[in-house]
Amino acid sequence: MTITGTAKIDKKTKNLIKRLEPGDIAIINHEDIDEVGALGLTSSKVKAVINAAKSITGRYPNPGPSIILDANIPIIDNVGEQIMSCNEGSKVTIADNGEIYIDDRLMAKGEFLTSDKVKVLMQDAKKNIEKSLDKFIDNTLEYAKKEKYLIMGGVEIPKTDTVIKGRHVLIVVRGNNYKEDLAAIKTYIDEVKPVLIGVDGGADALLEYGYKPDIVIGDMDSVSDEALRICRDIIVHAYPNGKAPGLLRIKQLGLDAKTFVAPGTSEDIAMLLAYEKEADLIVAVGTHSSMIDFFEKGRKGMGSTFLVRLKIGSSLVDAKGVSKLYNQKLKPSYMFGIFAAALVPIIVISTISPPIKHAIKLLELRLKLLLP
Repeated sequence: MTITGTAKIDKKTKNLIKRLEPGDIAIINHEDIDEVGALGLTSSKVKAVINAAKSITGRYPNPGPSIILDANIPIIDNVGEQIMSCNEGSKVTIADNGEIYIDDRLMAKGEFLTSDKVKVLMQDAKKNIEKSLDKFIDNTLEYAKKEKYLIMGGVEIPKTDTVIKGRHVLIVVRGNNYKEDLAAIKTYIDEVKPVLIGVDGGADALLEYGYKPDIVIGDMDSVSDEALRICRDIIVHAYPNGKAPGLLRIKQLGLDAKTFVAPGTSEDIAMLLAYEKEADLIVAVGTHSSMIDFFEKGRKGMGSTFLVRLKIGSSLVDAKGVSKLYNQKLKPSYMFGIFAAALVPIIVISTISPPIKHAIKLLELRLKLLLP
Protein backbone atom coordinates (compact mmCIF):
# COMPACT_ATOMS: atom_id res chain seq x y z
CA MET A 1 0.00 0.00 0.00
CA THR A 2 1.53 3.30 -1.09
CA ILE A 3 1.35 6.47 0.97
CA THR A 4 0.88 9.82 -0.73
CA GLY A 5 0.90 13.29 0.77
CA THR A 6 2.36 16.79 0.78
CA ALA A 7 5.97 17.24 1.89
CA LYS A 8 6.70 19.41 4.90
CA ILE A 9 10.42 19.55 5.63
CA ASP A 10 12.74 21.03 8.26
CA LYS A 11 16.03 20.12 9.88
CA LYS A 12 14.55 21.08 13.23
CA THR A 13 11.54 18.99 14.18
CA LYS A 14 10.27 21.61 16.65
CA ASN A 15 10.07 24.19 13.85
CA LEU A 16 8.43 21.77 11.45
CA ILE A 17 5.66 20.91 13.91
CA LYS A 18 4.39 24.50 13.75
CA ARG A 19 3.71 24.17 10.00
CA LEU A 20 2.30 20.65 9.86
CA GLU A 21 -1.30 19.97 8.92
CA PRO A 22 -3.26 16.70 9.05
CA GLY A 23 -2.37 14.51 6.06
CA ASP A 24 1.10 15.99 5.52
CA ILE A 25 4.21 13.85 5.30
CA ALA A 26 6.83 15.10 7.75
CA ILE A 27 10.44 14.98 6.50
CA ILE A 28 12.97 15.37 9.31
CA ASN A 29 16.66 14.85 10.04
CA HIS A 30 16.40 13.80 13.65
CA GLU A 31 18.69 11.27 15.31
CA ASP A 32 17.06 9.55 18.29
CA ILE A 33 13.57 11.04 18.01
CA ASP A 34 12.66 12.35 21.46
CA GLU A 35 9.35 12.25 23.29
CA VAL A 36 8.46 15.93 22.81
CA GLY A 37 9.16 15.76 19.08
CA ALA A 38 7.18 12.53 18.72
CA LEU A 39 4.17 13.95 20.55
CA GLY A 40 4.27 17.03 18.34
CA LEU A 41 4.29 14.90 15.19
CA THR A 42 1.45 12.66 16.36
CA SER A 43 -0.71 15.58 17.49
CA SER A 44 -0.30 17.06 13.99
CA LYS A 45 -1.83 13.86 12.57
CA VAL A 46 0.68 13.44 9.77
CA LYS A 47 0.36 10.53 7.34
CA ALA A 48 3.96 9.42 7.73
CA VAL A 49 7.35 10.47 9.03
CA ILE A 50 10.43 10.25 6.79
CA ASN A 51 13.65 10.50 8.75
CA ALA A 52 16.93 11.23 6.99
CA ALA A 53 18.77 10.01 10.10
CA LYS A 54 18.44 6.99 12.37
CA SER A 55 15.40 7.28 14.60
CA ILE A 56 17.17 5.05 17.14
CA THR A 57 20.97 5.13 17.11
CA GLY A 58 21.34 2.86 20.12
CA ARG A 59 23.05 5.40 22.38
CA TYR A 60 20.13 5.33 24.82
CA PRO A 61 16.52 4.08 24.81
CA ASN A 62 14.66 7.04 23.29
CA PRO A 63 10.85 6.70 23.40
CA GLY A 64 9.95 8.80 20.34
CA PRO A 65 9.62 6.11 17.63
CA SER A 66 7.36 3.93 19.82
CA ILE A 67 5.06 6.89 20.44
CA ILE A 68 4.76 7.57 16.69
CA LEU A 69 4.13 3.93 15.78
CA ASP A 70 1.57 3.55 18.57
CA ALA A 71 -0.34 6.38 16.87
CA ASN A 72 -0.39 4.27 13.66
CA ILE A 73 1.92 6.65 11.85
CA PRO A 74 4.57 4.83 9.77
CA ILE A 75 8.24 5.81 10.00
CA ILE A 76 10.56 5.42 7.01
CA ASP A 77 13.97 5.42 8.62
CA ASN A 78 17.54 6.38 7.73
CA VAL A 79 16.84 7.45 4.15
CA GLY A 80 19.89 9.74 3.83
CA GLU A 81 20.33 13.51 3.82
CA GLN A 82 19.55 13.82 0.09
CA ILE A 83 15.86 13.81 1.02
CA MET A 84 16.35 17.15 2.78
CA SER A 85 16.96 18.85 -0.56
CA CYS A 86 13.40 18.35 -1.80
CA ASN A 87 11.04 21.32 -1.90
CA GLU A 88 8.35 21.84 0.68
CA GLY A 89 4.93 21.35 -0.82
CA SER A 90 6.10 18.66 -3.23
CA LYS A 91 4.04 15.52 -3.77
CA VAL A 92 5.54 12.60 -1.84
CA THR A 93 4.83 8.96 -2.63
CA ILE A 94 6.15 6.19 -0.39
CA ALA A 95 6.19 2.68 -1.89
CA ASP A 96 5.83 -0.57 0.05
CA ASN A 97 9.54 -1.30 -0.31
CA GLY A 98 10.54 2.04 1.27
CA GLU A 99 11.28 3.85 -1.99
CA ILE A 100 10.41 7.55 -1.80
CA TYR A 101 9.31 9.47 -4.87
CA ILE A 102 9.21 13.27 -4.95
CA ASP A 103 6.94 14.53 -7.73
CA ASP A 104 7.12 11.02 -9.26
CA ARG A 105 10.94 10.99 -9.26
CA LEU A 106 12.80 8.42 -7.14
CA MET A 107 14.59 10.43 -4.47
CA ALA A 108 15.62 8.01 -1.73
CA LYS A 109 14.99 4.68 -0.10
CA GLY A 110 14.66 3.79 3.56
CA GLU A 111 13.35 1.08 5.85
CA PHE A 112 9.92 0.95 7.44
CA LEU A 113 10.35 0.78 11.19
CA THR A 114 8.09 -1.83 12.76
CA SER A 115 7.16 -2.27 16.40
CA ASP A 116 9.18 -5.50 16.52
CA LYS A 117 12.21 -3.77 15.04
CA VAL A 118 11.89 -0.94 17.56
CA LYS A 119 11.73 -3.42 20.45
CA VAL A 120 14.99 -5.03 19.33
CA LEU A 121 16.71 -1.66 18.89
CA MET A 122 15.50 -0.48 22.28
CA GLN A 123 16.81 -3.62 23.98
CA ASP A 124 20.21 -3.02 22.39
CA ALA A 125 20.08 0.64 23.46
CA LYS A 126 19.45 -0.37 27.08
CA LYS A 127 22.64 -2.41 26.98
CA ASN A 128 24.60 0.63 25.75
CA ILE A 129 23.24 3.10 28.26
CA GLU A 130 25.96 2.38 30.81
CA LYS A 131 28.63 3.57 28.39
CA SER A 132 26.64 6.69 27.60
CA LEU A 133 26.08 7.29 31.30
CA ASP A 134 29.82 7.03 32.06
CA LYS A 135 30.59 9.66 29.41
CA PHE A 136 27.73 11.82 30.63
CA ILE A 137 28.95 11.80 34.25
CA ASP A 138 32.56 12.51 33.23
CA ASN A 139 31.44 15.41 31.05
CA THR A 140 29.17 16.80 33.78
CA LEU A 141 31.96 16.82 36.37
CA GLU A 142 34.48 18.27 33.95
CA TYR A 143 32.24 21.17 32.96
CA ALA A 144 31.01 21.72 36.52
CA LYS A 145 34.62 22.48 37.47
CA LYS A 146 35.07 24.83 34.51
CA GLU A 147 31.74 26.59 34.98
CA LYS A 148 31.64 26.98 38.77
CA TYR A 149 31.97 30.74 38.26
CA LEU A 150 28.34 30.59 37.10
CA ILE A 151 27.17 30.35 40.71
CA MET A 152 30.10 32.12 42.37
CA GLY A 153 29.18 35.63 41.23
CA GLY A 154 31.17 35.39 38.01
CA VAL A 155 28.33 36.32 35.66
CA GLU A 156 26.52 39.63 35.27
CA ILE A 157 22.79 39.35 35.93
CA PRO A 158 20.84 41.59 33.52
CA LYS A 159 18.40 44.17 34.85
CA THR A 160 14.69 43.59 34.26
CA ASP A 161 11.69 45.87 34.11
CA THR A 162 9.70 43.07 35.73
CA VAL A 163 9.86 43.16 39.52
CA ILE A 164 10.81 39.71 40.85
CA LYS A 165 11.92 40.34 44.44
CA GLY A 166 9.64 38.72 47.00
CA ARG A 167 7.37 37.13 44.37
CA HIS A 168 6.83 33.60 43.11
CA VAL A 169 8.30 32.89 39.68
CA LEU A 170 6.98 30.28 37.25
CA ILE A 171 9.51 29.11 34.63
CA VAL A 172 8.02 27.22 31.69
CA VAL A 173 10.02 25.07 29.27
CA ARG A 174 8.47 23.05 26.46
CA GLY A 175 9.60 19.75 27.91
CA ASN A 176 7.85 16.45 28.53
CA ASN A 177 4.27 16.74 29.87
CA TYR A 178 4.45 20.54 30.03
CA LYS A 179 0.83 20.91 28.89
CA GLU A 180 -0.54 18.53 31.49
CA ASP A 181 1.58 20.09 34.23
CA LEU A 182 0.50 23.62 33.32
CA ALA A 183 -3.13 22.52 33.45
CA ALA A 184 -2.54 20.88 36.85
CA ILE A 185 -1.19 24.10 38.41
CA LYS A 186 -3.62 26.50 36.73
CA THR A 187 -5.34 27.26 40.04
CA TYR A 188 -1.97 28.13 41.56
CA ILE A 189 -1.18 30.51 38.66
CA ASP A 190 -4.59 32.21 38.86
CA GLU A 191 -4.47 32.68 42.63
CA VAL A 192 -0.79 33.48 43.27
CA LYS A 193 -0.14 35.33 39.98
CA PRO A 194 3.59 34.54 39.80
CA VAL A 195 6.07 36.21 37.47
CA LEU A 196 5.81 34.20 34.25
CA ILE A 197 9.07 33.35 32.48
CA GLY A 198 8.96 31.49 29.17
CA VAL A 199 12.15 29.79 28.05
CA ASP A 200 12.01 30.14 24.24
CA GLY A 201 8.93 28.11 23.15
CA GLY A 202 7.80 28.00 26.78
CA ALA A 203 6.49 31.53 26.24
CA ASP A 204 4.08 30.18 23.62
CA ALA A 205 3.06 27.41 26.00
CA LEU A 206 1.93 30.15 28.39
CA LEU A 207 0.04 31.88 25.57
CA GLU A 208 -1.76 28.61 24.78
CA TYR A 209 -3.21 28.71 28.30
CA GLY A 210 -4.18 32.36 28.10
CA TYR A 211 -1.26 33.80 30.05
CA LYS A 212 0.99 36.67 28.99
CA PRO A 213 4.69 35.94 29.64
CA ASP A 214 6.44 38.64 31.63
CA ILE A 215 9.92 37.57 30.52
CA VAL A 216 11.12 35.58 27.51
CA ILE A 217 14.62 34.19 27.85
CA GLY A 218 16.63 31.95 25.51
CA ASP A 219 18.25 31.61 22.11
CA MET A 220 15.14 33.00 20.38
CA ASP A 221 15.09 30.06 17.97
CA SER A 222 11.66 28.61 18.79
CA VAL A 223 9.55 31.42 20.25
CA SER A 224 6.86 33.19 18.24
CA ASP A 225 6.92 36.84 17.21
CA GLU A 226 3.67 37.34 19.12
CA ALA A 227 5.17 36.23 22.42
CA LEU A 228 8.19 38.48 21.90
CA ARG A 229 6.05 41.49 21.13
CA ILE A 230 3.78 41.25 24.16
CA CYS A 231 6.27 40.34 26.91
CA ARG A 232 7.80 42.97 29.21
CA ASP A 233 11.42 41.75 29.07
CA ILE A 234 13.41 39.91 26.40
CA ILE A 235 16.68 38.36 27.54
CA VAL A 236 18.87 36.74 24.89
CA HIS A 237 21.13 33.93 26.05
CA ALA A 238 24.66 34.68 24.83
CA TYR A 239 27.57 32.27 24.61
CA PRO A 240 30.47 32.67 27.08
CA ASN A 241 32.43 34.35 24.26
CA GLY A 242 29.76 37.05 24.11
CA LYS A 243 28.16 36.04 20.80
CA ALA A 244 24.36 36.13 20.82
CA PRO A 245 22.88 34.97 17.48
CA GLY A 246 19.36 35.50 18.80
CA LEU A 247 19.88 39.26 18.95
CA LEU A 248 19.64 39.56 15.17
CA ARG A 249 16.06 38.34 15.18
CA ILE A 250 15.11 40.76 17.96
CA LYS A 251 16.61 43.67 16.02
CA GLN A 252 14.78 42.62 12.86
CA LEU A 253 11.53 42.77 14.82
CA GLY A 254 12.41 46.25 16.04
CA LEU A 255 12.39 45.19 19.69
CA ASP A 256 14.76 45.83 22.59
CA ALA A 257 16.54 43.07 24.49
CA LYS A 258 19.18 42.47 27.10
CA THR A 259 21.81 39.75 26.95
CA PHE A 260 22.77 37.20 29.57
CA VAL A 261 26.30 35.91 28.94
CA ALA A 262 26.58 32.48 30.57
CA PRO A 263 27.35 28.83 29.84
CA GLY A 264 24.72 26.10 30.10
CA THR A 265 21.10 25.94 29.04
CA SER A 266 18.62 28.78 28.84
CA GLU A 267 16.46 27.20 31.52
CA ASP A 268 19.50 27.20 33.84
CA ILE A 269 20.01 30.93 33.48
CA ALA A 270 16.26 31.56 33.84
CA MET A 271 16.43 29.90 37.26
CA LEU A 272 19.61 31.77 38.14
CA LEU A 273 18.00 35.08 37.11
CA ALA A 274 14.97 34.43 39.33
CA TYR A 275 17.18 33.42 42.27
CA GLU A 276 19.55 36.37 42.01
CA LYS A 277 16.58 38.73 41.72
CA GLU A 278 15.44 37.34 45.11
CA ALA A 279 12.35 35.42 44.06
CA ASP A 280 10.43 34.05 47.04
CA LEU A 281 9.84 30.72 45.27
CA ILE A 282 10.76 29.31 41.85
CA VAL A 283 8.36 26.84 40.24
CA ALA A 284 9.59 25.04 37.11
CA VAL A 285 7.44 23.28 34.50
CA GLY A 286 8.79 21.09 31.69
CA THR A 287 12.45 21.52 32.61
CA HIS A 288 15.17 18.97 31.91
CA SER A 289 16.14 17.14 35.06
CA SER A 290 16.88 13.49 34.28
CA MET A 291 19.64 11.81 32.33
CA ILE A 292 17.22 10.82 29.54
CA ASP A 293 15.97 14.42 29.35
CA PHE A 294 19.51 15.57 28.62
CA PHE A 295 20.19 12.75 26.18
CA GLU A 296 17.04 13.77 24.31
CA LYS A 297 18.18 17.38 24.26
CA GLY A 298 21.45 16.22 22.71
CA ARG A 299 23.59 17.42 25.60
CA LYS A 300 26.64 15.44 26.69
CA GLY A 301 26.50 16.60 30.29
CA MET A 302 24.61 18.75 32.77
CA GLY A 303 27.36 20.73 34.49
CA SER A 304 25.52 24.07 34.56
CA THR A 305 22.22 22.45 35.58
CA PHE A 306 23.92 20.65 38.46
CA LEU A 307 25.55 23.87 39.64
CA VAL A 308 22.44 26.04 39.39
CA ARG A 309 20.22 23.56 41.20
CA LEU A 310 22.93 23.16 43.82
CA LYS A 311 22.83 26.92 44.43
CA ILE A 312 19.12 27.63 44.43
CA GLY A 313 18.33 24.54 46.53
CA SER A 314 15.01 24.69 48.36
CA SER A 315 13.94 27.83 46.48
CA LEU A 316 13.05 25.55 43.55
CA VAL A 317 9.90 23.46 43.23
CA ASP A 318 10.04 21.27 40.14
CA ALA A 319 6.47 20.81 38.92
CA LYS A 320 7.48 18.36 36.20
CA GLY A 321 5.14 15.38 36.37
CA VAL A 322 2.85 17.02 38.93
CA SER A 323 -0.14 16.26 36.68
CA LYS A 324 0.37 12.56 37.34
CA LEU A 325 -0.41 13.14 41.02
CA TYR A 326 -3.90 14.33 40.15
CA ASN A 327 -4.98 12.14 37.26
CA GLN A 328 -7.28 9.80 39.22
CA LYS A 329 -11.00 10.04 38.54
CA LEU A 330 -13.46 10.64 41.36
CA LYS A 331 -14.70 7.18 42.41
CA PRO A 332 -18.38 6.48 43.26
CA SER A 333 -17.29 5.27 46.70
CA TYR A 334 -15.83 8.72 47.38
CA MET A 335 -19.11 10.36 46.37
CA PHE A 336 -21.08 8.04 48.67
CA GLY A 337 -18.74 8.89 51.54
CA ILE A 338 -19.19 12.62 50.96
CA PHE A 339 -22.99 12.20 50.79
CA ALA A 340 -23.06 10.12 53.98
CA ALA A 341 -20.87 12.65 55.78
CA ALA A 342 -23.20 15.45 54.72
CA LEU A 343 -26.22 13.60 56.15
CA VAL A 344 -24.73 13.42 59.63
CA PRO A 345 -25.21 17.10 60.59
CA ILE A 346 -28.69 17.08 59.00
CA ILE A 347 -29.77 14.10 61.12
CA VAL A 348 -28.28 15.61 64.27
CA ILE A 349 -30.01 18.95 63.72
CA SER A 350 -33.31 17.16 62.98
CA THR A 351 -33.25 15.31 66.30
CA ILE A 352 -32.49 18.31 68.50
CA SER A 353 -34.33 21.18 66.74
CA PRO A 354 -38.02 21.59 67.90
CA PRO A 355 -39.15 23.43 64.72
CA ILE A 356 -37.75 20.69 62.50
CA LYS A 357 -39.37 18.03 64.76
CA HIS A 358 -42.76 19.72 64.30
CA ALA A 359 -42.23 19.98 60.55
CA ILE A 360 -41.48 16.27 60.35
CA LYS A 361 -44.63 15.46 62.39
CA LEU A 362 -46.77 17.62 60.08
CA LEU A 363 -45.29 15.87 57.06
CA GLU A 364 -46.13 12.47 58.60
CA LEU A 365 -49.77 13.54 59.24
CA ARG A 366 -50.18 14.81 55.67
CA LEU A 367 -48.84 11.57 54.25
CA LYS A 368 -51.29 9.57 56.41
CA LEU A 369 -54.21 11.65 55.13
CA LEU A 370 -53.15 11.30 51.52
CA LEU A 371 -52.41 7.59 51.64
CA PRO A 372 -55.34 5.16 52.11
